Amino acid sequence: MIDWFPVFLSIKIAVVSTIFALIFGTFLAYVTTKYDFKGKSVLEALATLPLVLPPLVTGFLLLMLIGRKGAVGEFLFYYFDFQIIFTPYAAVVAGTIVAFPLMYQSIKTAFLCVDHKFEDAARTLGASELRVFLTISLPLSVNGIVSGTVMAFSRALGEFGATIMVAGNIAGKTQTIPLAIYFASEANELELAGVYVFILSIVIFLLVFGLGYWKKSANKEMRHA
Repeated sequence: MIDWFPVFLSIKIAVVSTIFALIFGTFLAYVTTKYDFKGKSVLEALATLPLVLPPLVTGFLLLMLIGRKGAVGEFLFYYFDFQIIFTPYAAVVAGTIVAFPLMYQSIKTAFLCVDHKFEDAARTLGASELRVFLTISLPLSVNGIVSGTVMAFSRALGEFGATIMVAGNIAGKTQTIPLAIYFASEANELELAGVYVFILSIVIFLLVFGLGYWKKSANKEMRHA
């Protein structure tokens, strides 16, 4: 009989991870597309690194950071008696890190495609930078933001390598769908693993299909406008 806990936990973790990736990804994408500063290339490389690093390597680096002996983990445990490692919070951290590059790259591309004439016109009319961002830059980048959100959510939902390093596979606590698939296969429970694979595949398929349909409809409306 299927245990629905990994399904619901995976969705919760993916939602929270996507929200964090959206906030930080939008901020960094705006900063790197609007301003030139020393160390910008290094920052962009670091932001993209989790996309090309093996997930297990990303997980190991996170373990060194948020583990009991890591800089962040030791600080939180010593001053707040709080441990991130082997909790759902660690899974959220892992999901955010691996999903971030997809979000960042998508939104960055969208910002680069914005016609700066509209932003400059708003500034000449007295609009503040915040107002220009909220009323011009963001609305004109909505396609990239939505695409990044869907891709980031799908990536966080299917995350395995980094998650198992920092959150472990604790049934009823940190076990996500990918972990449930792996350990069900290891236990030769192939039917159960197949059910989890089907659920994960259907959710991601519907998201990607919905994104494509939404883009197609949006493009039609723009052509008729």
